[in-house]
Amino acid sequence: MPANTGTSEPLADYRTVRHLNKFMEIVKTAIDGVLIIEPKVFTDARGYFFESFSQREFDEKVGPIRFVQDNESKSSYGVMRGLHFQRPSFTQSKLVRCVKGAVLDVAVDIRKGSPTYGQHVECLLTGRDDEGIRIANELGSTVFSDFSLQTSAIGLQFFIPKGFAHGFAVLSETAVFQYKCDEFYHPEADGGISILDDSLGIDWRIPTEHVILSEKDTKHPLLKDFESPFRI
Repeated sequence: MPANTGTSEPLADYRTVRHLNKFMEIVKTAIDGVLIIEPKVFTDARGYFFESFSQREFDEKVGPIRFVQDNESKSSYGVMRGLHFQRPSFTQSKLVRCVKGAVLDVAVDIRKGSPTYGQHVECLLTGRDDEGIRIANELGSTVFSDFSLQTSAIGLQFFIPKGFAHGFAVLSETAVFQYKCDEFYHPEADGGISILDDSLGIDWRIPTEHVILSEKDTKHPLLKDFESPFRI
């Protein structure tokens, strides 16, 4: 049986779907406001096409958020980045995706007073390259066991609202990761909690001996020692 390369539709249907404003499906998660986004992909003999972002449809289905900065990083297997946030008044929402390889992406609720404080949502993000597709097929059913995806685990996007710490671990040989932010980067507002905090209960699917962290990310406090600047 051939590998699952993701569900797609004939490119000839593009105009019909564009008229109906149905280029993305929104999947709610266990934490309110944290969303998985499934883009609709169209294929023909030349390859594939999809709208990776539409402000109009995002406004309608998620909210009127204006992204002001796009970032891209390239990382090797075992790299873990996070868990990061920006403090008020420079808080950020993020829309993230992986365009090559695969990462396990995680959002942790750090809003004091939230019924889900300290809880997390994880999302497998993969590119449409061979390794990304392979990892999506291998891990998708495990990572997304609590969600009902309309298509497949390939090529998803993940929306992380303000008040969450965000991080990811690289599961492929190389991963290219892209994200949109609704606030510019302000180094003076940098914050974080330890990505290796066992109390968070996150299975990063990376053996400890292969973990690669920046010096900065080794110095973030554990959740129990952390005073959150976010309140609800």
